[in-house]
Amino acid sequence: MIEANNLIKDYGRFRAVDDVSFRIAPGEIVGLLGPNGSGKTTIMRMLTGFFAPTSGTCSLGGIDVTVDPREARRRIGYLPERVALYPDMTVQGFLAFIAKVRGVEGRVQSAVGDAMEVCGLTSMAGRHIGKLSKGYRQRVGIAQAIIHQPQVLILDEPTVGLDPRQIVEIRALIRTLSGLATVLLSTHILPEVSATCRRVIILDRGKVIAEDSVEGLTEKTAGRGETQIRVTGPEATVLSALREVPGIDDVEVTERAAGGTLTLTVRSRSGGAVRPQLARLLVERGCAVHELSPRLMSLEDLFVEILAKSGSTSDEHSHAGKESRP
Repeated sequence: MIEANNLIKDYGRFRAVDDVSFRIAPGEIVGLLGPNGSGKTTIMRMLTGFFAPTSGTCSLGGIDVTVDPREARRRIGYLPERVALYPDMTVQGFLAFIAKVRGVEGRVQSAVGDAMEVCGLTSMAGRHIGKLSKGYRQRVGIAQAIIHQPQVLILDEPTVGLDPRQIVEIRALIRTLSGLATVLLSTHILPEVSATCRRVIILDRGKVIAEDSVEGLTEKTAGRGETQIRVTGPEATVLSALREVPGIDDVEVTERAAGGTLTLTVRSRSGGAVRPQLARLLVERGCAVHELSPRLMSLEDLFVEILAKSGSTSDEHSHAGKESRP
């Protein structure tokens, strides 16, 4: 449904997007994740036809955005980071205006009603947009993006500036939209991805540096041979048993709880191959094993590690802001 092939975008000598390619299937919710300045907004503006790529192609439902921009835009619902709303209009009036602009002929009233219901705006229909909270204004922004029932929704930082309750509500709303359209959203907020997306494309300095499901990326980078163990027994007995297993590089006690229960991290160059032997030895020594599992990285740890592997540092992005513009 969304396809980018070898996209490049240059602003003078600065390359904001560097040979980016990806495909998104119908019905997927995919996140573009990256630090500020990584190229997320520029990619979205090329997909929506606001920017022409320096080279490469992008298409929506098989329609090349550069060759036939009008037809491509009919398929798109777009929520920019700063959505243009008219504060003196009511919610219902604004959405009716957008429906007419979008060419929703003969069913404006029903289209407005459907969009307000999906976005939880029915009770706000007669309120002026300028008197709404930031969270409800964001809902109006999403409603205008879906008013014409697009095949593709592109959302740029959809929860930026919202309070925690509003963020939870908008994330839940985005998840419901997956049954209506293919969704691509950009964010630099890590919990956003795990809360809303099935798959993530990680960008750094204009390049794709990783692409997979959140779970898949975590499992791939958890192959450092770390095992988490929670066991009850004398600490000396537990440590002695663990260190008898060939291939164990390090044993770290991370928590001591009441009743002699220990939580440990075991690192082994043999990875998961040592786990059956670890369990057997602990049981043979009279210890009660409550947990023995691979230690998976958090999304935050994963993000930092992937950026480190790409040669990036947090300092490079600490003052980056949004992508450079002409």
